[in-house]
Amino acid sequence: MRTAGAAHDAMADARERLVARARREGLAAVGYSVLDSPLGPLWAAVGPNGVAVITYDDEPGRNDLARLVRVYGPGVVPDRRRLDAIARELDEYFEGKRTRFATPVDLRGLTPFQQRVLRTLTKVPFGDLTTYGKLAQRAGHEGASRATGGVVGSNPIPIVVPCHRVIASDGTLGGYSGGLGVKRRLLTLERGTVPEGGWPSRRGGEG
Repeated sequence: MRTAGAAHDAMADARERLVARARREGLAAVGYSVLDSPLGPLWAAVGPNGVAVITYDDEPGRNDLARLVRVYGPGVVPDRRRLDAIARELDEYFEGKRTRFATPVDLRGLTPFQQRVLRTLTKVPFGDLTTYGKLAQRAGHEGASRATGGVVGSNPIPIVVPCHRVIASDGTLGGYSGGLGVKRRLLTLERGTVPEGGWPSRRGGEG
């Protein structure tokens, strides 16, 4: 009778054979791995057009994985080497040595509205802040701050697409997919001290 350990090894071996075959046949469109960071594990995926997903976890969210499969098919395979560039850039960012990411972002599978908002968000400079309303305006959707907030809240590529730089119109931190503690740490890395209650006045502080 096969032991649990032997069964696990057999499954791992079968998985490796499938991954190797996918690579040989050009079906491995997206590579993923779990990256270490000061904020904990980051599950990240890179496709042919750039980094497509970063999740504050050691596994992908259901919606993120569904989007990858919908866009690229089942060829989503473990491939640490494909993440070398973004892993290096993230390390440099956390070390305070990088203020802009060079790796392109892959927003395929998102709606045109979502893509416009997130591409506009990538233009908010390191250390600057904006609000949901200002972001909506810059994306060409003035008055759609609530819908824009929904896009920011479901951003599939946090840190690289800097949703942590978006705060509420009253100067408070608003929300964040990784939790407000993580948002505060990212803003502290970029701006220094973050006031306990956020910024009571937006004058002079908005990017």
